Amino acid sequence: DTGRMQLEWNGETVCDIPLGPLADEAPEYDRPHLSRDEYKAWAQVKPLGDIPESTDIAADLHKLMASPNLASRRWIWEQYDSQVGADTVQRPGGDAAVVRVHGTKKALAITTDCTPRYCYADPYEGGKQAIAEAYRNLCAVGARPLAVTNCLNFGNPQRPEIMAQFVGCLEGMGEACRALDFPIVSGNVSLYNESKATGGGSAILPTPAIGGVGLLDDWMKMSAIGLRNEGDTLLLIGYTKGHVGQSLWLEVCHGRRDGPPPPVDLAVERRLGELLRRLAPGTVGAIHDCSDGGVAVALAEMALAGDVGFTMTIVPELARPAAMLFGEDQGRAVVATGDPERVRELAAEAGLFCIEVGVTGGDALVFDLVDRGGEQRVPLR
Repeated sequence: DTGRMQLEWNGETVCDIPLGPLADEAPEYDRPHLSRDEYKAWAQVKPLGDIPESTDIAADLHKLMASPNLASRRWIWEQYDSQVGADTVQRPGGDAAVVRVHGTKKALAITTDCTPRYCYADPYEGGKQAIAEAYRNLCAVGARPLAVTNCLNFGNPQRPEIMAQFVGCLEGMGEACRALDFPIVSGNVSLYNESKATGGGSAILPTPAIGGVGLLDDWMKMSAIGLRNEGDTLLLIGYTKGHVGQSLWLEVCHGRRDGPPPPVDLAVERRLGELLRRLAPGTVGAIHDCSDGGVAVALAEMALAGDVGFTMTIVPELARPAAMLFGEDQGRAVVATGDPERVRELAAEAGLFCIEVGVTGGDALVFDLVDRGGEQRVPLR
């Protein structure tokens, strides 16, 4: 209320600065930019058109998991000390890393998120999604989301189409931050990321990288993505329409980057996040949000993390099974639980759709395509 930021340490004031120049009175970077409709005309994203179908779910999953977007980054992060102070209690590779606050039960959950292909197709929706996924990932490990930092990576803002990407992403991010009570407290900007190698100047895809941090009051109550038990029920929370526009499956398996990105319902994201934080490890054995690659990839990542397989039955009544498995509808998560009725009850209280999609067990990822060629298996090892 004083208009100043004051920090104290052991009774001594170590910082006392005015807030105005850092916030409302800061100069605004406002260059000419295309309107949203003008940008869509410039971007020339093809309509989705006919949705391809695939009966070889196992082959598509193999191809997706081998792509740079989903392949393990372990070879990168293991080159750095991820165990500083012996306080890392959940390493990278899941929804969020978790690091204890030394000497306490508290822990910080940390995640980074962004989907540049969404941001190119629709900067506004892409900006919303980047914030929403970071929020969802923190909630998935049981943390209460606190704040966002960012690194806004774009091309040359002197080009009106690039400035339109910048403006659109910021507007989407701002709406999501307000709806999720997830404020941006710091960040930086990296502009002019282009190459002249192609002759006309090629900009990177708009990449507003989001870093999210959340708090667990007791790190012993955190959740993780790895399947742990045989015979657990796999439940998908959140409604699935099979949105494949701008999906990784459409790009990797069919060579197309068509259609709009999936829409983000921020009210659903908030209800889902609050529900995931209620699902303590005593209720569920594993939690993982659905993002790149949809529910099939989420399940595969859970199986690989815990070295426990699963069987998923795909009934004949399910139209477009590949789209339903690999579509990237937002506001969804998969949980493995020995008490499915309790999870369904909590999901109903939150106003969220919840459906059984499989059961854990075995040493393979099994997709039982009833009346569509039978069983397809992907060995875990």
